[in-house]
Amino acid sequence: MIESGDVVRAAEAVAGVARQTPVLPAKRLARQVGGELWLKLENLQVTGSFKVRGAVNRLDALTDAERDAGVLAASAGNHAQAVAWAARRFGIKATLFMPVEAPLAKIAAVREYGGEVRLVEGMLEEAFTAARAHADESGGTFVHAFDDPAVIAGQGTAGLELLRQVPNIAMVVVPIGGGGLIAGVATALRAENPNVRVVGVQSEAVAPYAGIEPAAAPSTICDGIAVKRPGEITRPLVEALVDEIVTVSDDETAQAMVHLLERLKQVVEGAGAVGVAAVMQRRVKPASEGATVMILSGGNVDATLLVEAIRLGETAAGRRMILATKIPDRPGGLATLLGLVADIGANVIDVEHLRDGMDLHVRETAVQLVLQTRGPDHDEQILEAVRAAGYEPEPGP
Repeated sequence: MIESGDVVRAAEAVAGVARQTPVLPAKRLARQVGGELWLKLENLQVTGSFKVRGAVNRLDALTDAERDAGVLAASAGNHAQAVAWAARRFGIKATLFMPVEAPLAKIAAVREYGGEVRLVEGMLEEAFTAARAHADESGGTFVHAFDDPAVIAGQGTAGLELLRQVPNIAMVVVPIGGGGLIAGVATALRAENPNVRVVGVQSEAVAPYAGIEPAAAPSTICDGIAVKRPGEITRPLVEALVDEIVTVSDDETAQAMVHLLERLKQVVEGAGAVGVAAVMQRRVKPASEGATVMILSGGNVDATLLVEAIRLGETAAGRRMILATKIPDRPGGLATLLGLVADIGANVIDVEHLRDGMDLHVRETAVQLVLQTRGPDHDEQILEAVRAAGYEPEPGP
């Protein structure tokens, strides 16, 4: 178990190294769901996530002999980046074991920070096993991503900052992977205000704290919190300190990512956006009195994944629709349909001709349009206008 004093000491270690990240009011979301809402922008932290807090505190405690032997870690990306960055700052060799399917941007960043990357088949657990085995062989120090008191205390420094930045904090909503961040933050907050409500959010694809058994190889855009098993240290802390745990889907997370990007100009990875997703979907009800703070735990997302998340988010919000219909197979047939769609205010993203497997007249062809719209009501307007013009539209999935 860790105590608030451990977090206070960790704050001294990370001072001037990790950033005190800002908080930002989420006014638009507050108008939708109620309450006073704030965002803690750990996506703007050094290395792009809260993980650097724990890494710096853990490496700061190493002896000279341990520093000479080097450090090892296993991570899907953010912890590996943090350890590599902190190790370079301390002049320590760092070897990072990462799943082969870790985001390319995170793998590249680890190498840029000076870490040696070793890719491992499987998920995070397999990377843990490989890293621990190598630590036993080499004599290096294994720096756990979450199940380490010094790491947990370091992550808790974000909670100390919240006490200063949002004095009327009544609730905090925190992403949960292994549980290090929420355990540390809860420890810091509860020491000052025992009545602060602590809510954790997991991806429904991998949610051991919520009692959901993950698939053998779950696929999720929330790779940063895709941890199959809680830690031996973090589990009792989470059970003792966390009031509620909820889950969100990838589509709901993608909607939150799009909201943060469009409305608040914040690039946030899937794992970092689950708290906002839970509030947007009313899975979590904000505090009726005092402030509710959602921690955006990280912003390290591949550009390709961000594009896919935008597509998922817009589709889930009803802002993308697929429209298939038959048109005359003559010059100008497609242009007429596209002009109609444009007049209704829809943006055409993709056009595909469909000739095979369709019941078509010899002078007909079929097209499938992918449209960017303003939402479900706009979708209905488009369908009505297309039907009124004599087409027989078939909405896609």
